[in-house]
Amino acid sequence: MAKIYNIAVIKGDGIGSEIVDEALKVLDATSVKHGFELNYNFYLMGGAAIDVFGEPLPSETLNGALSSDAVLFGAIGGPKWDNLPRDKRPESGLLKLRKGLGAYANLRPAMIFDELVDASTLKPQVLQDVDFIVVRELTGGIYFGQPREKRDDSAFNTMVYSKFEIERIAKVAFDTAMLRKKQVCLVDKANVLETSQLWREVVNEVAQNYPEVKVDFMYVDNAAMQIVRNPRQFDVILTENLFGDILSDEASMVCGSIGLLPSASIGGKVGIYEPIHGSAPDIAGQGIANPIATILSAAMLLRYSLCEKEAANSIENAVKMALAEGYRTKDIADFGAKEICTTSEMGGIIAKFIGKQ
Repeated sequence: MAKIYNIAVIKGDGIGSEIVDEALKVLDATSVKHGFELNYNFYLMGGAAIDVFGEPLPSETLNGALSSDAVLFGAIGGPKWDNLPRDKRPESGLLKLRKGLGAYANLRPAMIFDELVDASTLKPQVLQDVDFIVVRELTGGIYFGQPREKRDDSAFNTMVYSKFEIERIAKVAFDTAMLRKKQVCLVDKANVLETSQLWREVVNEVAQNYPEVKVDFMYVDNAAMQIVRNPRQFDVILTENLFGDILSDEASMVCGSIGLLPSASIGGKVGIYEPIHGSAPDIAGQGIANPIATILSAAMLLRYSLCEKEAANSIENAVKMALAEGYRTKDIADFGAKEICTTSEMGGIIAKFIGKQ
C-alpha cells in the first residue's frame, strides 16, 4: 500500500502563490514516479491572513501545520502591510510559526550549478566546486530576545542564548558535516559579544563527540569577506540567527541568483521548507518569478521530513537537466538561455524531466 503524507501548504503573499504552485506540480510528478501519495491542506499566513483574520498567524494555520508531516511555504510580506505594528506585520507570523513548530535549525545550502557559473559576479575559477551549507540557529538570539522596546528617541533589542540552544544546533551542524567533508566553521563575534563567547565554549564541548570533524572559528566580518574571496574553503558554516540570516543571503548572490536557493527549517515536530527569497511584490502576477528555489525546497522536504531520498534526488536531477537544456527564467536569462520560460513553464519543464529519469 502506498504511503500517504499530509503536507501543509502556505502560499503567502506576492509571488508566493506562483512559485508554490510550481513546486506542487513537481511534487505531484515525483509522487507518481516513486509510488507515494501527498495530501495537501492549504492555510493562510502573512498579509493574506491579516486581510482575512486580522492577524499574521491564525491558530488554524499553526494547528494545521502541527498536525502535518511537513510545511511547504512560499513567501510573505509587502508594502500593503508595512505600517502595521511589528507584532501584526506579516513577518511576525513566520517567526511565530517557526517558534510554534520548534523549527530551530535552518539549513541553507549554497551550491553552484555548472550551467550558471557566469551568473555570479565572481570569477568562474573562484566558484569552481563551491558547495557549502549554512546551519543557522532559528528560534533564539536577538530576533526573539527580551526585553525589547522602541521609544521616541531610542530603541533596544536583547541577544540571549542558552547553552541548551547552542548545543542542539551545534549537533545538527556536526551531524551534517559528517555526511559531507567533515568541516565545521563557527561564525561569531567572540571578540566583543558574550553570547559568542558562550557559543565557542559550547561548540568546543560538542566537538569532542565528533573527533573526525575539523573545527574552525571565524569572526562574522571576516566570514562575510571570505565567502566572496574564497567560498570553496567552507563546508558547514554554523552560526546564530542574525549572522546566519545575513550570510546566507550573501551566499545566494555568490551563487548567481537568490531565486535558486532553498532552505529547510527543522529540529522540531514539523519541518518548514521555503525559498530563501522574499515575496517580491513588484513582480507578482507577471509570471517571471523563478520557482527553482521553491522546487528545491520541496526536494529538501522529501529528504528531511518524509525520508524519501530517491524522490528528492529525482527533483534535484530534474532541475539540473532543465538548466543543462538551456531553460531559464527571466532572472537568469542572460546566462546560457536557449529558451526563456515563464514561472509556470519552468515548473512544467522540471516536472516533465521527473518522468524522463
